[in-house]
Amino acid sequence: MFFFLILLFVVIPVIELNVLIEVGHALGTLPTISLVFLTAIVGVSLVRSQGLSTLVSAQQKMTQGEAPGQEIAEAMMLAMAGVLLLIPGFVTDFIGLLLLTPITRAPIAAFVFKRMKLKMQNSSQFSAGFGPQAGPFGQQNPFEQRGSTFDGDFERKHDRTPDSHHLGAEDTNTEQASADKAHQQDNDIIEGEVTDKDDNQANSQDPNSRH
Repeated sequence: MFFFLILLFVVIPVIELNVLIEVGHALGTLPTISLVFLTAIVGVSLVRSQGLSTLVSAQQKMTQGEAPGQEIAEAMMLAMAGVLLLIPGFVTDFIGLLLLTPITRAPIAAFVFKRMKLKMQNSSQFSAGFGPQAGPFGQQNPFEQRGSTFDGDFERKHDRTPDSHHLGAEDTNTEQASADKAHQQDNDIIEGEVTDKDDNQANSQDPNSRH
């Protein structure tokens, strides 16, 4: 970009001034000025006619559902050619005629369109890679675990109703109460006298043994 600005505002004016001086020495001052104005008038008329043809071509592509990228680039070339033809000088007029002629304008416009398209793609990839939700690995999280999906048929064996859920809750509460009661019984201390059952039976069968 810096080189283009130097070429536009420094190199071309210096070359243009030298060419005007040489043509003025060869043809004279008045013929040189007349030739400069003539090239400007002819160039503007050619820009108008070529612009209308480019506009018609762009409308045809839009009706066909295609993007008129080439036509847009050619319209830019025509606008630049009109500006160059209005600038007094033979070098700028020559460059403007190159941009105005369809034989040279079409390949230049195609090259410019490709460069613009490539630049837009690079800028979109850059914004996608450094967006608010993107990381150094792009938009995909490297630590995200994704499970596998398997296709298959299944059959439901038991379908619980709301009553079954209620009954199941009551059974659970009953089992919990029984378990608490059993635990409480295990912790109880039973006091009493321990006797031998066999001795009691023997004493009851032999009443005379007491006398």
